[in-house]
Amino acid sequence: MYVEQIMTKEVLTVTTDTRLAQLAELMRLKKVRHVPVVDAKGRLAGIVSNRDVQRAQPSMITTLDRGEVNYLLDKVTAGDIMHKKVVTCSPRTLVEEAGRMMRPNKIGCLPVLDGESLVGIVTSVDLLDFFLDVTGCWIDSATRITVHLPDRAGQLAALLTAVNSHGGYIVAVVSPRTPDGAGGRTAVIRFEAPNPSEVVASLREAGYEVTVDTSPAASA
Repeated sequence: MYVEQIMTKEVLTVTTDTRLAQLAELMRLKKVRHVPVVDAKGRLAGIVSNRDVQRAQPSMITTLDRGEVNYLLDKVTAGDIMHKKVVTCSPRTLVEEAGRMMRPNKIGCLPVLDGESLVGIVTSVDLLDFFLDVTGCWIDSATRITVHLPDRAGQLAALLTAVNSHGGYIVAVVSPRTPDGAGGRTAVIRFEAPNPSEVVASLREAGYEVTVDTSPAASA
């Protein structure tokens, strides 16, 4: 899946000369944490976060009076507080690659550029929604199991076949090839079935080490 499939396409932007007070109010009203800043030609010039806005606000212990504070704030613009070195991606960037770009740089969003045109923005919230979707977390009727497998070719395919053959309909599978400490790998599977316990029992009878995962709320 590509960034263009999960990004926000209607992007709130401001210009470099947008005043701080106006910027703060726009972010509050639109409930956004990041705002791209564009120049007079509509090209991306920087980005401002809600943290940048908060840092630009006067301290609670300032000795200035309200008039002096308002005078100074009226001179602060988005161009003054924005980050000019912006990490961006294209609409055809893979979603997981966008995550790999954001995590090491410790940033909460990526403006999406098609050439020089700003066509969207992808945020950490978008990535979280993507993760919840691909792992089947929104499907409440699904049963989640963890299975330990030997790290050999064909083991995962055999497990999925076994789930299907015993009446399970697979909703999502996550099985990174990461050693589990015992020389194997772990598969996390969500499946639906009329009687999930029968599927689990059949897998155990077939020799699989299966753990049924439940949340504290579900088991209370």
